[in-house]
Amino acid sequence: MTKLLDHLEEWLIATLMCSATLLIFVAVIHRYAAGTPSPLQDMLLKIDLSWAQELCIYMFVWMAKFGAAYGVRTGIHVGVDVLINHLSPRWRKAYVLFGLLAGAVFTATIGTFGAIFTWGMAHTDQTSPDLEIPKWIVYLCIPLGSYLMCFRFLQVAAGFIRTGDLPKHDVMHVEGVDVSASAALHPSEGTAGVRP
Repeated sequence: MTKLLDHLEEWLIATLMCSATLLIFVAVIHRYAAGTPSPLQDMLLKIDLSWAQELCIYMFVWMAKFGAAYGVRTGIHVGVDVLINHLSPRWRKAYVLFGLLAGAVFTATIGTFGAIFTWGMAHTDQTSPDLEIPKWIVYLCIPLGSYLMCFRFLQVAAGFIRTGDLPKHDVMHVEGVDVSASAALHPSEGTAGVRP
């Protein structure tokens, strides 16, 4: 079940990021092409993309909320742990657990307030200005993203209790790239300059 949630989270973030980027690209090209005298100008002026900016803002907000949960799971978030790493192992473990549980409590609180706010918004007729979709759909990312982030904090805390390790993000790792194949592209120092 966790693997399915991991993949769903990654696909949602990637889809939102790609869709927003593509939509903004199309909207910018449309804006400049519609302002340039050409045979297509009349046709382009009839196409209304005024809603594109609003949709992109919403997509980036959703992406940020779910991206924050992804960051907790993979260890991407920046942490200042200089002092904590100088503590004895017992105290270090206690402070790390406190930080993870505090993050879980904070995100659960934000998720709960967000759920209450969204529930109240769902009982109004408020819609977004350009897309005219119900505002509660826009704000639904707050409870969903916050509760997912809370779950990720608890997941990392459980893993830390079990193994003593925190997730580490390897900046050199590229998903889908085989390490042995990339090693062939970059010969070691001992073989540098030697041609086969």
